[in-house]
Amino acid sequence: MIPAVSRPAAPPALDSTALMGAVPPVRDTGDSDEPATPAEPPRPRRGERVVQLRPEQTGEGYKSVYSELTRPTVGSRLRTIVRGTGEVLITFGLVVLLFAGYEIWGKAVIVDAHQNDLSSQLAQEWGADPTVGPTTGPSPKPKPPAEGKPVAGLYIPKLDKHWVVVEGVTPDDIRYAPGHYPKSAMPGQVGNFAVAGHRIRATFWRLDELRSGDNIVVETQGEWIIYKVYQQRIVKPYQVEVVAPVPGKPNEQPTEKLLTLTTCNPKFDNYQRLIIHARLDHVQAKSAGRPAELEG
Repeated sequence: MIPAVSRPAAPPALDSTALMGAVPPVRDTGDSDEPATPAEPPRPRRGERVVQLRPEQTGEGYKSVYSELTRPTVGSRLRTIVRGTGEVLITFGLVVLLFAGYEIWGKAVIVDAHQNDLSSQLAQEWGADPTVGPTTGPSPKPKPPAEGKPVAGLYIPKLDKHWVVVEGVTPDDIRYAPGHYPKSAMPGQVGNFAVAGHRIRATFWRLDELRSGDNIVVETQGEWIIYKVYQQRIVKPYQVEVVAPVPGKPNEQPTEKLLTLTTCNPKFDNYQRLIIHARLDHVQAKSAGRPAELEG
């Protein structure tokens, strides 16, 4: 007689945690006589804070479980103020830098474009032939130009700069070009041909580099008028006598042919005026070509 083979007991069914690779919980068989002890809560690590997850009832109602963490403190408010102030200062600094960049470089492009337009206007007014005009004898007294209209060309060979000068010295007149003081002499006349310009890179930015003996050339319809610098000085804005027919002596009658350039001083400010005085050296007719002072 073949003895019966006893089958091994079936293993306990696996729960979902076992299928995922986790250790399944140990089933309580109820055989232990020792009372079950509650698990000890984990101790917080150094630097950690235990937050009460259960809401607490207070006299004002239930208290949020995160109220202690989100409540602003003096330190958090100070940090917020400092952070906000820093962001405002950074933004303000960027705006100032952009404005300074526009003042220094951006305006130069705009001024150059307007100068090209003024050059075209002056060429049309003088005619296609640049030699038109008297070549000998004194030049006739020109009619006073209209405000804002081109008057003459102004060249400073040392700075490698030249501009078209317009009539008038109001902010609108000298916005894109140096301006001629309306009551001062015209180029080549006895008296003081006075010109004002902004202290920007597109115009009189480097005017302080001029020294005695440097040339300033003025172009009219038929002549090149060459002046030589004889004085540079700094004055207060109210000292308007610098553009008088005799600079510094408004009550005297002029006997010389002078040129005066004025601009703000120092750079980026306007509480002073930089003044350049020049005296007529010689005149050259346009029929003789460009003067040597512009070729070197």
